[in-house]
Amino acid sequence: MTGMLRALFPGSFDPPSHGHLNIIHRISSIYDEIDVVVATNPEKQYTFDADERLELMRTLCDPYDNVRVHQWDRLIVEFAEQVGARVMIRGVRALSDFEYEFELSMINKGLNPRIETIFMPTDSKYFVLRSSAIKELARLDGDISRMVPDIVAERLKEKVKRARRTGSD
Repeated sequence: MTGMLRALFPGSFDPPSHGHLNIIHRISSIYDEIDVVVATNPEKQYTFDADERLELMRTLCDPYDNVRVHQWDRLIVEFAEQVGARVMIRGVRALSDFEYEFELSMINKGLNPRIETIFMPTDSKYFVLRSSAIKELARLDGDISRMVPDIVAERLKEKVKRARRTGSD
């Protein structure tokens, strides 16, 4: 054992928000190495495809020397085992998030008892940042500039415009 603390921060990041970046910023000062894992699930419909989300997250995480961004389409505990991580960070905003994340952590613990899940509450200013609300606000031409980084806001606006032109919303 090297003594290095390595943690995973998995999520769909659709879209990446200031809340996600706040957690990455905070955990980057606690752990030696952070693996941000962009999850892909063929059963889910995403606004940004897997490659777009990966590219956005890599750009947004570039300022952090100890953060690496990956894409993964299998069980997250398999990724943890592959890279030797023992800790998974999950951001929570409210009790409803905690209930869902707690159940997920129990499933992951059953799949791999060596992986511990740590819940990190979001900073209060990001309390209401739900990806569905951000996407809906963008569709309604609302101001999302305080919710997502500029690059994400621009790309989301482009997607909304393209969907309107093609009639696929």
